[in-house]
Amino acid sequence: MNLQQLEYIVAVDECRQFVMAAEKCYVTQATLSMMIKKLEEELHTVIFDRSQQPIVPTPTGEKIIAQARLILSHVNKLKALVEEEKNGLQGECKLGIIPTLAPYLLPLFLHDFLKTYPHIKLRISELTTEEMIERIRKHQLDAGLMATPIEGNQLKEIPLFYEQFVVYQVKADRKYHKKYVLASDIDVNRLWLLEEGHCLRTQIINLCELKHKTRELHALDFETGSLEMLKKIVESTEGITILPELAVRYLSPHQKKWIRFFKPPAPVREISLVVHPHFARINMLNALKKSILSHIPEHMKSRKQKEIIPTTLSTAPSIED
Repeated sequence: MNLQQLEYIVAVDECRQFVMAAEKCYVTQATLSMMIKKLEEELHTVIFDRSQQPIVPTPTGEKIIAQARLILSHVNKLKALVEEEKNGLQGECKLGIIPTLAPYLLPLFLHDFLKTYPHIKLRISELTTEEMIERIRKHQLDAGLMATPIEGNQLKEIPLFYEQFVVYQVKADRKYHKKYVLASDIDVNRLWLLEEGHCLRTQIINLCELKHKTRELHALDFETGSLEMLKKIVESTEGITILPELAVRYLSPHQKKWIRFFKPPAPVREISLVVHPHFARINMLNALKKSILSHIPEHMKSRKQKEIIPTTLSTAPSIED
């Protein structure tokens, strides 16, 4: 057994066909197939069910592939650790971030981070919480920036800051002139939400207790994963939505007139860096954390007098160690 064979079975699992996996590994299909066959013979088990199209792992194969990913991850982290000790922070960092955070947080710290650490190559992907967790579990991402805590999560969560929710209401009424807003003040029939799959949508549903309220259908049925698009819909329909605090920084003076704050303790979402429990590049993680926090307002670094609205995403399947 060697690392090359482990790389091959992981590639086949991702591509679900031998031709694409061979191309990804820069070898011929015959070489890849032969090396995987030798591994199966050595382990006395079949890793892939070749009768299926696309190819799928056998139940035992799934466990072997999970262990292969873990071993390869440790090898890569070991190499990176040695390089960091010898030459300082460098190399690739694969970072995921939820779409409701990306356009507001990344512009705050990215420029300074890349300037401070010129030898780090950041690969950033906008992903849902569910997608990020799966990729971190499979060692396809180094870290994720997402709302926490996550129910049933066995990954390591490193809280960074607490972002309060604000009401964006583009129409005046009696409640609009109140100094502070209560969740019960929000007219759910004018409320616009992100599409299914976004943790911010779940948090708003919990905050406004929409599961327990009758809601009439909008004449317009519109789904979007973009808060910027949602703001435009709200403005054109005189509707309401809930925004995270960092989004307010990018509103025009006119748009800021439509912002109302919740009565203290304000509902917030906790934003954390999430990594695999076996993540080894601690210096890289600390650099990210330090850079982000240096650009976050001080009042957002404390959870005092704030009510956390957690995500309810469950990641029950255990991590294969």
